Amino acid sequence: MYPVSDRFLAQLAESHTPASQVQLFLTDGRVIDLEHTGGSVTVDRGQAIRRTCTVTIPDPALIPRTPADQLATYGARLRISRGIDYGDGTQELVPLGVFRLDSVDGDVSDGPVTLAGKDLSVIVQDDKLTTPYTATGTVVGAVTALIQRSIPDAGVISLITDQPIGKRVFDVEADPWAGCQEIAAAAGAEVYCNADGSFVIATLPDLLTATPVWAVEATEGGVYISGNRAMASDNVHNGVLARGENTSENTAPVSYLATDDDPTSPTYWGGPFGRRPMFYSSSTLTTVNACAQAANLKLAAAKAPNASGDISSLPNPALEPGDVLRVMHEDGSRELHQVASLGVPLEPGGNFPIGTISAKEDA
Repeated sequence: MYPVSDRFLAQLAESHTPASQVQLFLTDGRVIDLEHTGGSVTVDRGQAIRRTCTVTIPDPALIPRTPADQLATYGARLRISRGIDYGDGTQELVPLGVFRLDSVDGDVSDGPVTLAGKDLSVIVQDDKLTTPYTATGTVVGAVTALIQRSIPDAGVISLITDQPIGKRVFDVEADPWAGCQEIAAAAGAEVYCNADGSFVIATLPDLLTATPVWAVEATEGGVYISGNRAMASDNVHNGVLARGENTSENTAPVSYLATDDDPTSPTYWGGPFGRRPMFYSSSTLTTVNACAQAANLKLAAAKAPNASGDISSLPNPALEPGDVLRVMHEDGSRELHQVASLGVPLEPGGNFPIGTISAKEDA
């Protein structure tokens, strides 16, 4: 969860005045605070581009009409925040993301106008390779180089233990953002753009050990509105075979099979659940140890229950995918849920849907 004050979290469950800010950074250096009447920011861990936004503004002046307007708009960025106006002259705003402005659409005379954008990882994704590209060195170094190839001043934050990788050659037309994900996967990690517009290399927190960051409870003074729960065995795996073969460095093929070896686990390898392996291969894996590390990290996520929940609560703009929530339903049942996606409204009173993964009962 994005760092906020205790006052902020307490106020979310009480009557309060939401505040939001939308800033437009034009390519000519101008920064415009946009008056807006609505919009939302969607954050979804399951999408290649994690953060997207729409903003509704009443002023049609931003619709590009001339080449000069287009020059100022193409490549412009939006910085969006939402928070609380405490009513004492102070506000606490939480960033929701930095976005490349991708479209401007509306009535040229009367408005309103809808702006749409994607987080800065789309700049890396769109910068397809025009010549073969070789990634080498370490996970963090190789991912950083690919990102900064497209955004030289991009900040990259590593929350993993770095490790060496084998040489990986990407062909012409390859997607560099997909390449970043492949390289990070060698360390069981993922890469995404955070609310501040920085790039993060991290592993998904473990639901069994992570500390819940927020309570969503159907009690008086709670923030719970509604919720449902589902569970399936599809896409649950109890083994991961990681393989590596690097012809560029003339190294022998290596592999490692990690399995759920806990006899008390419902997904025990060879138990009633059966054997359900998944496979991962990359030329970045050049040793058995590297394969073992990748396989074990992927197994931790692969054997998590395929439980999902759709929860609606009062909006908390500080939440992020991977956060663990303590949920108490109207029947008194308690669960821990891990956030997979959420939608933050910019207008007061907007709906705040939270999609979750890896739910489990909470004692």
